[in-house]
Amino acid sequence: MYLYETIADLRQAIDNQRKNNLSVGLVPTMGALHAGHLSLIDASKAQNDLTVCSIFVNPTQFNNADDLARYPHTLEADCALLEAAGCDFVFAPSVEEMYPTSPVLKLNFGELETVMEGAFRPGHFNGVGLVVAKLFHIVQPDRAYFGQKDLQQVAVVKRLVRDLSFPLELIRMPIVREEDGLAMSSRNRNLTPDERRDALELYQALSKAREILQTGNSVEAAKTAVNEHFQAHPAFRVEYFEIANADTLQPVDQLQAPGATALCIAAHLGKTRLIDNLIL
Repeated sequence: MYLYETIADLRQAIDNQRKNNLSVGLVPTMGALHAGHLSLIDASKAQNDLTVCSIFVNPTQFNNADDLARYPHTLEADCALLEAAGCDFVFAPSVEEMYPTSPVLKLNFGELETVMEGAFRPGHFNGVGLVVAKLFHIVQPDRAYFGQKDLQQVAVVKRLVRDLSFPLELIRMPIVREEDGLAMSSRNRNLTPDERRDALELYQALSKAREILQTGNSVEAAKTAVNEHFQAHPAFRVEYFEIANADTLQPVDQLQAPGATALCIAAHLGKTRLIDNLIL
């Protein structure tokens, strides 16, 4: 496995491999890796000749300075995991390498900016779009892999690929969960032991809503049940619970075809913001 810190060095290394007509898979991450990330590496290795993993905590997608400061940086441990997983190239640039000057370009993702993450994190998807577009230009992958846990981010990247005609295949991989159901997340390591125990309520609320919908009850009944669930667990500060189309992320008023309905939630537990979703 090779580690590159500059765009020029990574491009040269990839270009040398492309001379052999090798396909390239990209797994963009912000580090603090876990088994969910490694599932993306495994998928890329199975479908491509060369796998590139980027590790970059992107400041332009944080609208909360404290959240950015608290985001874990674990490059040495991440590289050990990636090497064991068989990753070929790791790209770990500095902020100055990725943004030699402050970016002025603004991206707008239409209706995706008005719901859920877009509504509660203004400017977030502009930052996501900027860094993902830069990574696509730098790596020029044949395939790019993103996790379902950041479902709205996947929708944003899909829009980016479509509107800017990136010649790549975007692949969404399922959420990887702990044995008790908690969605794996880099932010989980910020939870105290008590908060880690309580965090499972997020998945339990989603599971309750899924059962309500799949037994023929209404969207409103599911929303009421989730609201009552968290009234009994005041440690959480819920930002949103939405029942939406799994592709557009726009709210729906009834259960749709299999695979087309997403239950999405975001909540603060202590100082940690958690998100999760289920696709029905």
